[in-house]
Formats: sequence, C-alpha cells, structure tokens
Amino acid sequence: MMAGRGSSAAAGGPARHIPVMLSETLAALDPKDGDIVVDGTFGAGGYSEANLKRADCKVIAIDRDPEAFRLSGQLVEKYPGRLLAVLGRYSDMDAIAASEGFTAVDAVTLDLGVSSMQLDRPERGFSFMQEGPLDMRMGEGGPSAGDIVNARSEQELAEIIGKLGEERRARAIAKAIVARRAENPIATTAELAELVAKVLGRKREDTKHPATRTFQALRLFLNEELDELAKGLAAAERLLRAGGRLAIVTFHSLEDRIAKRFLASRSAPPPRASRHLPEAAGKIFTPSFQLLNRRPLEPSKGEIARNPRARSARLRAAVRTAAPAHPLDLSALGVPRLGLTV
Repeated sequence: MMAGRGSSAAAGGPARHIPVMLSETLAALDPKDGDIVVDGTFGAGGYSEANLKRADCKVIAIDRDPEAFRLSGQLVEKYPGRLLAVLGRYSDMDAIAASEGFTAVDAVTLDLGVSSMQLDRPERGFSFMQEGPLDMRMGEGGPSAGDIVNARSEQELAEIIGKLGEERRARAIAKAIVARRAENPIATTAELAELVAKVLGRKREDTKHPATRTFQALRLFLNEELDELAKGLAAAERLLRAGGRLAIVTFHSLEDRIAKRFLASRSAPPPRASRHLPEAAGKIFTPSFQLLNRRPLEPSKGEIARNPRARSARLRAAVRTAAPAHPLDLSALGVPRLGLTV
C-alpha cells in the first residue's frame, strides 16, 4: 500500500483519492471474465473494484490493516460471490488462496506504501502534516513507532534511519532523539517532525519536509515492509499460472529497487564473469517472467496535477511463464539487512 494509494467512494473510506495509475495498472493486469485476481494491498478498494468492473472476475482482496478489512464489507456486499476479503499479509497470498480453494491465479497487483486513508487520519500516526500519536502500525499489536523512538539505542536508531530512510545525517538525528527523550518521551508526530527539522534545517527550495525520510524509515522498519515486498513477490511467482500477470506500483527508491531486481532476476540470466566462458554445468536459466515494460511507467502530468501524491509512483509489470519459481534471495534483491528486529 502506498503514499497516495487511492480509495474508492464506493468503499466508504475517509480518503477519496483516485487509485494511482489506475488505467495503466488495469492495462497491465488485463482482467478477463472468469479470472481470479489477487489484490494484495486492498486499502480502500479502488483497484479491487476497478478489476471487478472491468471483467466478470473474482478478486481475493488482502490487507493487514483491520480498518481496511472492516471497510471491505461494503464492496463484498456490492459484488456478492465475486470479492473475497481477507485480513492478512500479502506475502502469504499463495497460502491464503489455497485455503480458499485456489491453487493458481490469473493476476496479482501490489500497490505499496501507505494508503490515503492511513495518511489522512492523524490518530494513525503516519503523517507529520497533522499532529497525532507516534503509531504507524499497519496491523494490530506489536510496538508502535513511539516505542521504537523512545527505546532503541542511538546506534540502532541511526541504522534504521540511515538504511531505511537513506538519510545522510541519520547519526545526528538519532543523537538528537536520544537527548530529547532523556527529558521527556517523544509522544507525537509533530514533536518528532519538529526535532528532525531542527537538526536538518529547511531550505526554501526544499519540496519535501526534512522529516520525510525519518518517518519513512520508522514506518518501513516497524511494519517490515521491504521484507514483506520481497516475500510477496516470491509468493506471487509461486501462485501465478502461466500467462498470469503481475503489476507492482512503487513509491520510493528502496521499493522500486527490489521490484526491479526481482523482475530482472526472473526474466534474464545473471551476467557471466566473462562472455568467453561457457555457462556453468547444470546452471541453465529458465525465465519465470517476461517483462511488459523494461522501464517503469510513470504517472502523467495530468494525474500528478490531480493527485500530487502520485508524483513518485512507478509501475512495473510482467507476465508469468511456465518455468518453475526461483529461490528467494533477499540480499540479491537489495533488501537492507539491519541486524536487528522489530
């Protein structure tokens, strides 16, 4: 799910944004009558409903957010027998599909990051644009972002913010966090955003708030989003039938790098150390995907004007071949290794 990941008025969610790159995603998925489609990031239901409108298909809608699952009931009633909503993680999509009697599906779509209905509700703590508690949890239970900020060591915070936020001044931010919390716990999004802005300063030409990378890092770490993405792509590879289609909408470089490397590693053999050397014995490569677009598609200027949250979106898509699924290698896909757990 993702920044600007859209909602549907029919779904009844609090956010009303049109799903990002909807027409391009539907073109990539190309749903047909009788198809089984997995929407791994249901959110407010925009992509699911678009597929249901496009063809007489069935959609397995998965989301780890209890609020999204609750709202899905309205679409389930609107499309009886055609929408199956499941509270869970999309990395388990093959097991979820199997539990419902489906051993293979025709399409999988993933729209990553934070949904608009999460961003636009201050009490969820995902955004610093409105003050709220430091929460950021996509699912139920477990530690909150406030727990991470107020309990992790300076070194751990620097590693989280540096690797998952790609923040060059992560150590300075971590040091400031530890100093501030020694006086009083950091309790709200506004407090943390103000602290980070004070450390980094803000230039007039900056288009992003100074705290953007820090908030991204905490959210990714807390919800294990990058591991979830890699495992979800591998699950889609196992679940899609030959000719099935995969469409992934990403919103920042870490997500896009994983999606790019996954599809590249599945559509072409790795480069040899030397083109003059023969292929290693027993190492014949069989592609499990064929790319639909070698370069990611980007939203149009018109869409960005209508929905500024779409500006960083990238769409990658591919078609499943009949080859067996490849083993998953997290490091090869560029999933950051932190050496610490949530």
